[in-house]
Amino acid sequence: MKYTLLLGFAFLASGSAETLHYSVNWPSGLSLGEATLRSDQIAGGTASEPGWDFDLNLDAGVPGFAIRDQYHSTANIDFCSGQLDKKTAHGTHTGQERVIFDPSKNTATRETLRGAQVAGTSQLSVPSCARDVLTLLQFVRRELAQGRLPSQQPAVLGAVYQMRLEYLGTTPVRLGNQQTDADRFRASIKGPASDLTLELFFARDAARTPLMVKIPLALATFTVELIP
Repeated sequence: MKYTLLLGFAFLASGSAETLHYSVNWPSGLSLGEATLRSDQIAGGTASEPGWDFDLNLDAGVPGFAIRDQYHSTANIDFCSGQLDKKTAHGTHTGQERVIFDPSKNTATRETLRGAQVAGTSQLSVPSCARDVLTLLQFVRRELAQGRLPSQQPAVLGAVYQMRLEYLGTTPVRLGNQQTDADRFRASIKGPASDLTLELFFARDAARTPLMVKIPLALATFTVELIP
């Protein structure tokens, strides 16, 4: 499959999307479900500027409690967010919201939705080049591909969170029957009412493919692993 390089960031050739499939696992290795991460370059045209299009779909859960989350994000060519749409269903609780970024005002408007109707709005103060969590992940991949460790910066997901990466070295990662070397990072994420530390593992390939995430929660430490 042919690859091209855009701004030092490897993606599938223009017109194609990169789609990565992940398994969400208990510490024992038992699968709770799957997640799909999609990234696509927008070529642009007479009515639109070139940029990026990102999706994350999660379908997981335990008996009696299903989790189905959908995220869609758009960004310009410099990985500055334009809009983030989010739909969640956790058991019987559902939610829908949209965040619209305005770089000229250094704000992001969060809209809570009920169907097609806006039920409430709030304003977030953000940098002129703000990034939602999906866009930030892809920005991190580009920076790592260019040999740079991204500095601490905000990530938007409903609220504004501060994210800082720390490089922890190279380590082998096993995915199914395959083993590969990965660069390991600690991600410290702090928000208005939360403080979370994740472990991220990126392949040492040109695209800096995300291989695994370890998520420590009160119940257990879950892993999200790339399906080879």
